[in-house]
Amino acid sequence: MRVSVILPAKNEASGLAGVLEGLMTLENVCEVIVVDDGSEDLTGEIAQQYGAKVVRHHRSRGNGAAIKTGARNAVGDWILFMDADGQHQPSEIPLLINRQFETGAEMVVGARDRAGQSGVPRLLANSIYNKLASVVTGSTILDLTSGFRLVEKAKFMEFIHLLPNKFSYPTTSTMAFFRAGYAVEYVNVNVKKRIGESHVKPIKDGLKFLLIIFKIATLYSPLKVFVPFSVFFFVLGLARYVYTYISEGTFTNMSALLMVTAVQVFLIGLVSEQVSAIGYKKPN
Repeated sequence: MRVSVILPAKNEASGLAGVLEGLMTLENVCEVIVVDDGSEDLTGEIAQQYGAKVVRHHRSRGNGAAIKTGARNAVGDWILFMDADGQHQPSEIPLLINRQFETGAEMVVGARDRAGQSGVPRLLANSIYNKLASVVTGSTILDLTSGFRLVEKAKFMEFIHLLPNKFSYPTTSTMAFFRAGYAVEYVNVNVKKRIGESHVKPIKDGLKFLLIIFKIATLYSPLKVFVPFSVFFFVLGLARYVYTYISEGTFTNMSALLMVTAVQVFLIGLVSEQVSAIGYKKPN
């Protein structure tokens, strides 16, 4: 196995050196790529001092864009993504590699425990994501948003056009792998407190993460979301019709509206299912 390690980094000079020092001694790692996403500190210079390959974005494009840049420049057959802020420990990379050898999975994710979450709000949000994604996919998902993951490059590149430029690349890639029928495995890892200032803004990015919840539900199989709502409106309309027919002997506009809404929601879900299927096709 030849592994390219990719670290998206924006102003991570304070924690990057420790991460790179641990990476340079590992077997199977054929290269370390640091994607400098418009840093204003010495992130790029420190990466070069440790022998890492540095790819620079002159302006910040976002974490997802840095991930895509790194993947396109990787030469290894496998790609390992990890944070450059000291949260992920290079010493635990063999855990992911060994898990892949044992299971033959196309993706192995380092799953965080409760202690590895950044505060109660983040823990609660991630728990909701994990539960929702597990229900939608029918598989147990231990950590949907972990950025510490090992993937087969050829499989990952099939879905690179789906990845957002900002947040949620882990969410999108995980759901894409499940959708394609690829095996996704999890291994428990320890996560340290990040070094330096977080780039996540609680209120602004909290709204973005809220949108991720809806994206999770519609990314994998839209009909699984729209059909229950369609059934709900239809049953509500039918119940309304039965009530008004017994009490007044009439079919009301509200009953008609609810039933029409049920049909419309179902049709929207059907179209969304087709659009989703097209999105998963590899571009020519």
